[in-house]
Amino acid sequence: MPHRHLDQPGLFDRYTYVEKEQLYEALSALYSDNKRQLFDRLVLHRTRHIAVVLEDIYQSHNASAVLRSCDCFGVQDVHVVESRNEFNPAGDVAVGSSKWVDYYKHPTISDAYCHLHKKGYRIVATLPHENDTMIGDLDLSQPIALVFGTELTGLTQEAIDGADAYVKIPMYGFTESFNISVCAALSLFSTTERMRSDSTIAWQLSEEEQLTLKLYWSLQVIRDGEKVLQQVAANLFK
Repeated sequence: MPHRHLDQPGLFDRYTYVEKEQLYEALSALYSDNKRQLFDRLVLHRTRHIAVVLEDIYQSHNASAVLRSCDCFGVQDVHVVESRNEFNPAGDVAVGSSKWVDYYKHPTISDAYCHLHKKGYRIVATLPHENDTMIGDLDLSQPIALVFGTELTGLTQEAIDGADAYVKIPMYGFTESFNISVCAALSLFSTTERMRSDSTIAWQLSEEEQLTLKLYWSLQVIRDGEKVLQQVAANLFK
């Protein structure tokens, strides 16, 4: 999906739950039953319990690969810090994943951290650190935001100092680090699998969050989706 603006209301914020249901019924009639069934099935696996933060990723194929991994593992929210580098997902690598994942842009890492802390996230920097823990031992009882740094230099000192915890992936070879997209994929696989297997973690979206997300997805498969939404809403809520 196009990146979501943190300081602007969402397209569906003005509607009640019942109105959203009516909108979804009307919009989903404009595409196939198979697509609707797919939305209904996949939304049950979406989560915001785990989020991803990308600090100044400058290679578009890496940014796109991370978005693709987030979609594959059901992680809905990606927060992008653009202090120096603009975030540009490459379509050939993302394979359409940018249509299904929400991403938010922040001017600085401190802005991103402030936003996530207010949302109740524990900030977890992905790098070896004297206070680190292995990815498989990371505490998932609280929502976490996994932070990944730029390709050449990794996380900035500000990003490291502002984190609440540190995590690393075990390595047994000569190479000192994983590619950022590989690191993200491995981290998301480990954390989402453990999250879903823990019955004490309320990781799924609420019913209203699921409905709202399906509405956003609907706009991705309807030509001129936002224009159609305006027309449908005008007819439903005269």
